[in-house]
Amino acid sequence: MKRSDFINQLKGKSVSQWDFIVIGGGATGLGIAVDAASRGYKTVLLEQSDFSKATSSRSTKLVHGGVRYLKNGDVGLVREALRERGYLRKNAPHLVKNQRFIIGNYTWWEKPFYTVGLTMYDLLAGRLGLGRSLPMTKSGVIKSVPQIEQKGLRGGVVYHDGQFDDARLAINLMQTAVEHGATVVNYAPVTSLVKDAKGKISGVVVKDLLSNEEFTLHGTCIINATGVFVDDIIKMDNKDEAPLVRPSQGVHVVVDKSFLGGDDAIMIPKTSDGRVMFGVPWHNRVILGTTDTPVKDFVLEPFALEEEVDFILETAGRYLVKKPQRKDVLSVFAGLRPLAAPRKQSDEMKTKEISRSHKLLASDSDLITITGGKWTTYRIMAEEAVDLAIKKKGIKFKPCVTKKMKVHGYKKTKDRSNWMYVYGSDQDAILKLEKENPAYAEKLDPEFDFKVSQVIWAIRNEMAITLDDVLARRVRLLSLDARKSIEIAEKVARIMAAELSEGEEWVEKQVAEFTAIARGYVLN
Repeated sequence: MKRSDFINQLKGKSVSQWDFIVIGGGATGLGIAVDAASRGYKTVLLEQSDFSKATSSRSTKLVHGGVRYLKNGDVGLVREALRERGYLRKNAPHLVKNQRFIIGNYTWWEKPFYTVGLTMYDLLAGRLGLGRSLPMTKSGVIKSVPQIEQKGLRGGVVYHDGQFDDARLAINLMQTAVEHGATVVNYAPVTSLVKDAKGKISGVVVKDLLSNEEFTLHGTCIINATGVFVDDIIKMDNKDEAPLVRPSQGVHVVVDKSFLGGDDAIMIPKTSDGRVMFGVPWHNRVILGTTDTPVKDFVLEPFALEEEVDFILETAGRYLVKKPQRKDVLSVFAGLRPLAAPRKQSDEMKTKEISRSHKLLASDSDLITITGGKWTTYRIMAEEAVDLAIKKKGIKFKPCVTKKMKVHGYKKTKDRSNWMYVYGSDQDAILKLEKENPAYAEKLDPEFDFKVSQVIWAIRNEMAITLDDVLARRVRLLSLDARKSIEIAEKVARIMAAELSEGEEWVEKQVAEFTAIARGYVLN
């Protein structure tokens, strides 16, 4: 799978008229590309940077129904998400696993209250549920989460939700789209929209960032699925259109797994700002978060605010025996949520009052825009977007087939002790590379399972272009240990350069650019 082949296909106009042009290569855009291509439509996806570069690789790593939405009375939203959680676990079992969550109870009313609420959560999931929610004794809670704060602990409640690797799922969706005939290109931003004599959008102008060439693609259905950047595309359509998105920043802090002491996650049901907070085991680390901070800047690399980091550490410290300190933070990452706000509400609105569901719109020029939502519901969002585009443009309807469609890499996985499990059915092919060239079996760093073979695989089969693509989203080291990723950056860049036939100047440039990004993940 080579990006150059896809670029040449687009420049060569091998397809004169695309059925679907999808702008944006995050969860939603990739889902739309999979949906449209698997229905049999001629589909192209264009991403301005790397697949899932922004919001979609910076989640809490949960495939969930949204426990706190239930508290707010959003039963329909929760039911939909739980149903989609079940489909995703069935379609991508190599990435999505059943994760136990423990809620420690410190007052007399919490156990019955949360047991009842989470039982409703289970009932809404129906046959797609992951396990029963049950009350726990104090000793049971301590056994499951040895590091939980025991002072005042009365017992707890256990419930089940899904846990996954977000960027890996994005890559697998990209591969799935290609397997169904889609053309996908990263580092190819849309610079303008093309309209016909009636003012209807008939195509896009694309810039290949690797060659700096621009070219025009013509299409019937144009879908704007650019997340926090949807307003940039909307402005290309109508410069006077009011903003659709209110960005909210979510920050996560990554610490060693010893801060929980086991394999179960914790959920803190109510923080000082009225949110919930999670501590989730992930690749031998623990992710603590998240925050909900209104911001105004739309950027690919947002930075965590000091007060957000302090809030997470202080909140986690109240519920853990081993209190996480700044020196314990291995990585901190921030992502922007594209919250779909009502057009007439003010920028000062609290983000918890803004819709957590997705918003789907069609403009007078027939531009379809979708934003909001979350990873768990990406599939149904994609289905709705494609259905609306078909209806709007009057093209022949072909039914959605993604509900039971296996995602690339599909493999029922029981052994998750080695990080290689995320490759699913591709794992054997990667091991074959190592047999053919024993040097590929070398670890990138003694402390981690990541190997040279995975870098080679990322370039040859996953359209990795930059050092950031590899270390941030293909092997996830940046999110697991930012300092370590900086230490091995030059080594990995040289491996990439040899594979890509690049020279010293390329290596130096890649290391400098990645280091600048990675420093934003390090607490000083």
